[in-house]
Amino acid sequence: MALYITDECINCDVCEPECPNDAIYQGEIIYQIDWKLCTECVGHFETSQCVEVCPVDCIPIDPSHIESQDDLLLKYRMLIKKR
Repeated sequence: MALYITDECINCDVCEPECPNDAIYQGEIIYQIDWKLCTECVGHFETSQCVEVCPVDCIPIDPSHIESQDDLLLKYRMLIKKR
């Protein structure tokens, strides 16, 4: 599953640099997560780094993009091949 940022985001700027896949970017109003790049940090870390640093807990799992751990690992492998 990918993550997403809710409208509770305060634009504190701490999540974006923590994302190893560059999936987080500044949207028009709040930060956004590109679900095609989000692996929930699978392949990089044990936990989702953006969730760990978010001071307002506004980064839940995106129910619109359900992926298993195996799917996330496959996505991670495909992303690192492109680099």
